Amino acid sequence: MYILINTLYLIVGYIWGDWRNWKRYYSTILFFTIGDFLYNFLLYKKSMWVFHDLILPNHTMITILAMVVSYSATALIYLGRFPQGWIKRTFWFLLWTVIYLSFEYINSRFGFITYHNGWNFGWSVLFTCMIFFILPVHQKWPLFAWLISIAFIITLLNIFDVKISDMK
Repeated sequence: MYILINTLYLIVGYIWGDWRNWKRYYSTILFFTIGDFLYNFLLYKKSMWVFHDLILPNHTMITILAMVVSYSATALIYLGRFPQGWIKRTFWFLLWTVIYLSFEYINSRFGFITYHNGWNFGWSVLFTCMIFFILPVHQKWPLFAWLISIAFIITLLNIFDVKISDMK
């Protein structure tokens, strides 16, 4: 399933991504990827979600594939075609949120993602909204985006009662 999804991202990223200006989005792609690396590292012993696949052997391989392909394609399309005006931006935000959540919902229905430690699809909705809110913020004001992200992460760690001892 994840090879199919990432192949789709690769194709649409190739077609609609702003590859000519990839350097403009590079730091935001890294920001996006670092967020996922931090989740996987900090919550190694207390995962909120785990990916499963029929071909790829484990969560780590699926996550690395997503970081390299999906996140890069997402940033190059989402930021590369980010519209002017609040109404268009709102629709663009909603479109990408629905795309990500649709893939997640399908994957959850077929067992390709499982939720743990109190996480559920509702939390994923909030988390996905945060992702698509924070990416353009990072593009314009990287330090502000880091502050918002750190506050959001600390809040989630408290809500889900993740202790330092739960971390690797």
